[in-house]
Amino acid sequence: MSPGGGYGRRMPRPPRLQVPGATYHVTTRGNRKQEIFTDAHDRLRFLQLLEEVVEILGWRCHTYCLMTNHYHLLVQTPEPDISQGMHRLNGVYAKWFNWRHGYEGHLFERRFHDELVEGHAHLLELTRYIVLNPVRAGIARFAGTWRWSSYDATVGKRQQPPFLTTSWVLSLFNDDPNRARKLYADFVAAGALAHRRSGPVPMPGTRTRPDQPYPYTPGKRSASRLTSSAAGRPTTFR
Repeated sequence: MSPGGGYGRRMPRPPRLQVPGATYHVTTRGNRKQEIFTDAHDRLRFLQLLEEVVEILGWRCHTYCLMTNHYHLLVQTPEPDISQGMHRLNGVYAKWFNWRHGYEGHLFERRFHDELVEGHAHLLELTRYIVLNPVRAGIARFAGTWRWSSYDATVGKRQQPPFLTTSWVLSLFNDDPNRARKLYADFVAAGALAHRRSGPVPMPGTRTRPDQPYPYTPGKRSASRLTSSAAGRPTTFR
């Protein structure tokens, strides 16, 4: 035991890499894997708070998916303020959730997890990895049958929420929006089919299963490793 009566010293938290214009894959999970969304009311309130953060900080949210005990975001931050925005989003939502349901204590398991998007292949795969979460979890057969993701808005089947930017993702596939929507839908469908045939497949640059909410990418993060496609407008795929 340490002199203070604890069981050893706690390791300090590593500082987050916050870069102007960086793109992040952000995930947060419920404490002890508990539910953080119990119904549509919870999810709509979370999306309302996400809209506020995007508007206040000028973020661009390109993809999202709300599950039951965790969520995924693909966001771009013009300023180095990912911690500020996530602190506001998770903090306000947790207080509201506990108030609504009469709970006390921590809603979320730990600090949010953020992963810098490094390279075009990583970025491209994330655009379907995130919306395919319900398929991998077995609660939806197709991405389009899960209401609480950006998929339907991106392919034009649902009105685009104010906080969501779809043009950036679509530009990965084609300059023509209609053609891009079709190619993106095909890309996501191919991922769903691959999952049904062979099970989870790791994302490029990671050593984790896609059904895990905290991807791990080996190696130290470095702002200099961000490619122009990840930090700015991506090159068009044809």
